[in-house]
Amino acid sequence: MKRLIALFCAAFIALAVNAYAAEIGPDALVKSTAEEVLSVIRTTKDKRALRQAAEQKVLPHFDFRAMTQLAVGRYWREASPTQQKALVDSFRTLLVNTYTASMNTANLNAAEAVEVKPVDVKGQTDVTVRTTLKTTGRQPIPVDYRMLKGPDGWKVYDVIVENLSLVTNYRSSFASEIQRTGIDGLVKALEAKNRELAQAG
Repeated sequence: MKRLIALFCAAFIALAVNAYAAEIGPDALVKSTAEEVLSVIRTTKDKRALRQAAEQKVLPHFDFRAMTQLAVGRYWREASPTQQKALVDSFRTLLVNTYTASMNTANLNAAEAVEVKPVDVKGQTDVTVRTTLKTTGRQPIPVDYRMLKGPDGWKVYDVIVENLSLVTNYRSSFASEIQRTGIDGLVKALEAKNRELAQAG
């Protein structure tokens, strides 16, 4: 789990918001903004600055409702609209808190560049953008973004780092918690984890 979190943090540096995101392809979006995010990481370790960078440059390109729905799996249909919103909000906060906390310890200053493979999006609304994060002193890290095109442009609904899916990783733990304490129990568990991460910061 800790390894996934560290790699997930690495994945964040390759994706950020572009003013013309709705007009450009998903691969161009990733490529054109990767260096901007790398620049932020290289120049600060301040948690507030890192969180602000995540909120402004990265998170708007993630479809957290779709990610939460996939992570919760079949239990999503059993949740009320209020519970669904609570799950999305808590999961989003968890990812932001995890990202920000881990950035202080992850060795991402060694990141040199992000290679993005071209994607043929003609007629496609669901694509996978394959990237490689190159760092000093270690093997390149493959990071794939599964993306859907909507009215606001392309958005990520899953991140696959070294063949490990973020959504799939959470699905088993979410299912286990729901089986034990129900959907409200999962929401409470996520909120408790978020408080723990906030206090650790």
